Amino acid sequence: MSNKGRSTPRVVCCAIPIARAAGKVLIISSRKRPDNWVLPKGGWEQSDGALEQAALREAFEEAGVRGKITRFVTTIPSASSTYHFYELDVASLEQEWLESKERKREWVDYAEAVQRISWKAELAQGLQLSSLAPKR
Repeated sequence: MSNKGRSTPRVVCCAIPIARAAGKVLIISSRKRPDNWVLPKGGWEQSDGALEQAALREAFEEAGVRGKITRFVTTIPSASSTYHFYELDVASLEQEWLESKERKREWVDYAEAVQRISWKAELAQGLQLSSLAPKR
């Protein structure tokens, strides 16, 4: 994967939307690959300020999620991007949101989420380091 003309890897902020009481994760369909599932994520923008703000913005734009970042999970570097993962405790879901016509969303348990996003190794790895992962 290329850096698309960038000299440094892209900074990607990823939300792990959680319904704690139910022990569920909200996953969304990929726009580029509609049959595949992902976590809400996207590039950090200077207007975001903090990386956590970018994760909140992406969760709202891509999944209609409102909530609070409760935990930094990990940073995962790849050749083209550096992923920063944050747990987001979901307070509410909007019925209409920016990308609602382009994406599906679904609450699933942890194991199902890992399975569905495993095609994207960085996302699965980030989720596996979250507080939802079974204790070893």
